[in-house]
Amino acid sequence: MRVPYETMQAEFRRVLEKYGITGDDAALSARLFADASRDGIYTHGLNRFPKFIKSIENGSVDVKARASVSQRLGMLERWDGHRGPGNLNAYLCMRRAIELAHENTIGTVALSNTNHWMRPGNYGLMAVEAGCIGILWTNTVPNMPPWGGREARLGNNPIVFAVPNGDTPVLLDVAMSMFSYGKLESYARQGKELPVDGGFDRDQHITRNAADILETHQCLPIGYWKGSGLSLMLDLVASALSGGRTARQVGELPTETELSQVFIAIDVNRLPDGEDFARRVRDTLADLETSAPVDPARPVYYPGKNMMRTRLDNLKNGIPVEESVWEGVLRL
Repeated sequence: MRVPYETMQAEFRRVLEKYGITGDDAALSARLFADASRDGIYTHGLNRFPKFIKSIENGSVDVKARASVSQRLGMLERWDGHRGPGNLNAYLCMRRAIELAHENTIGTVALSNTNHWMRPGNYGLMAVEAGCIGILWTNTVPNMPPWGGREARLGNNPIVFAVPNGDTPVLLDVAMSMFSYGKLESYARQGKELPVDGGFDRDQHITRNAADILETHQCLPIGYWKGSGLSLMLDLVASALSGGRTARQVGELPTETELSQVFIAIDVNRLPDGEDFARRVRDTLADLETSAPVDPARPVYYPGKNMMRTRLDNLKNGIPVEESVWEGVLRL
């Protein structure tokens, strides 16, 4: 089933306004959700929307609160999210990081006390559209065991790197687990097996069964011990810069809220060799794509290129949706 982008955005806005997010904020939040599905990140667009509504209902999200600056520390600003809507808070902080980068070459905003930011790639795209490199990450509730452990003690702490490259920016948007929990839930709903190993079942056997991994909360870190260590470091640095909670402290709360996030923008145009950097990016990507593919039917491409193909297809033909999820949104 496919749904036009404009229809999806309008339905999101309709529901958001019923739940107290109104005016320009409702339009922006709806667009950010729709943009995620438009670009093929269905787990953090349509599929995430009902969870966002539940977070309003259970009190995790204060629909009236918005992030505001709390401290200015040289090149770093600390912002307090006041437990407001995560995507609106993240948008405000990325926008401010870009403003600081235009002034100082590098701008950094660290955000505490916020909620799930939905699709983080949206904010990386904000940076490249403003001529900036974007680097941003968040911590989460503990949902991944450290390497060698059985109990979830780490967040899967997604990170984004975005680099300008004309109309097809380089965009890496990854969690520290092999699969995000949204992706696991999607595979489980469809009864499909994961394409590669994703975690452990109750008997500590490595598995591609998404439902078994959702039961144990023992997802596999990317790079095994490397992803486990990187998750820890992202968590500690986000907490240090923002003055906010670590993943362990988030886990002490009844629901996933009061997260810590970091937004960094680097204005390429303020660098003395900015034009040369753009050429180096183009040359690097062109060289990467000349690598002989393992499967001739699947050519090598850089992160972000396939997203743009998906975007154009979804804008032309409508966005693919899981019918049960879409119908659930229509009933809200």
